[in-house]
Amino acid sequence: MRSLLLARLCRWRQPPPLVNRHHLGGVRFMSETPLCHIVGAEHCGSTSRDGDGGKLVIGDYSHDESSSYGIKVLEKKVPMDLMKATGTIGASHGWVATLRDGVLRLQDDLNPIASDSDPKRISLPPLVTLPHCQTQFVTNVAMSSSSPEDDDCIVAIKFLGPQLSLCRPARKEKVEWVNIRVEDLALFSSRVMYSKKDEMFCMPGSGGAHTGSWDLGEHMNEPKIQRLSYFKTPVPEFVHSELQILDSCSTTEHLVESRPTGEMFLVKSFIERNMEMEGRMETRHTMVFKLDEEGNATYTEDIGDLCIFLSKSEPFCLKASLSGHCKNTIYYIENNERGTFNLKNKEKDRIFITYPAPYYIPPQSSSY
Repeated sequence: MRSLLLARLCRWRQPPPLVNRHHLGGVRFMSETPLCHIVGAEHCGSTSRDGDGGKLVIGDYSHDESSSYGIKVLEKKVPMDLMKATGTIGASHGWVATLRDGVLRLQDDLNPIASDSDPKRISLPPLVTLPHCQTQFVTNVAMSSSSPEDDDCIVAIKFLGPQLSLCRPARKEKVEWVNIRVEDLALFSSRVMYSKKDEMFCMPGSGGAHTGSWDLGEHMNEPKIQRLSYFKTPVPEFVHSELQILDSCSTTEHLVESRPTGEMFLVKSFIERNMEMEGRMETRHTMVFKLDEEGNATYTEDIGDLCIFLSKSEPFCLKASLSGHCKNTIYYIENNERGTFNLKNKEKDRIFITYPAPYYIPPQSSSY
């Protein structure tokens, strides 16, 4: 029987060849996934290894205009535990993170091209809680490369409050956490991301007044703090009533690096509570500022041939012309909302539904 979740979204479709596994005479073919987001899983039985399992369900953004978006049920099996509200704590590069009994585990179960018969699940050392900190509530997880199996990959986990922890999962000597106490109160609830250009983990301060950056070298204990200047920015004018609404909204700041162009953006989302819809949280407005090396934050309504993807996963940018998506557009997923926001004309397109694993999975190529 079709689930209510999927029936509300789209008619069922068979998975496209891009995400199917093909084996012939022991030869493994290269395959690439289009951009997708995790919708859920359709229960299909249980195994001794994973308990209840289900077929992975994704929202697939293909490059073909005739099927630009569709809900697809894959043959790939995933643990249903990952589809609980507390099943995962974050994601990066298609890897999801779970936290059980103080142990962080990285898994490729929700990656459409990863094997379900032989999933990769990497357990890191038990977390160490710094004095007057906590390691139960996580802001998000980020990685410095596409796989924790890379020799130089660093995994960062940001906890709500002052603790930031870094680890090299693939190092040949003893694997251990490096724990950093974040002294700046404005960074306690911030989300961490990795800047490939600067080779540092970065966080925006609450309100977007400054950023903090860390690495495992010079800026490990003394972060690089950059104050942001908005004085040269021609910010948009709002009518008084709209300005009052935005002032009453809660805000979320995201740092997003465009690796195709080397640009860094600060994305500011304004979230309001809709009391007419039982207090549902909704995205009211989104603003983007381009950051330069001097700390100037320039408001922009044109990010060029780019689109930005925000979710509970580490944010990323894609070239619109190469990926088949809408340029100058923010794609976003919150716990109960998925939508797009065009920066130029301010048009919004969204759907309200709860996603148990609200993650965008970037396009990936892999052999398996």
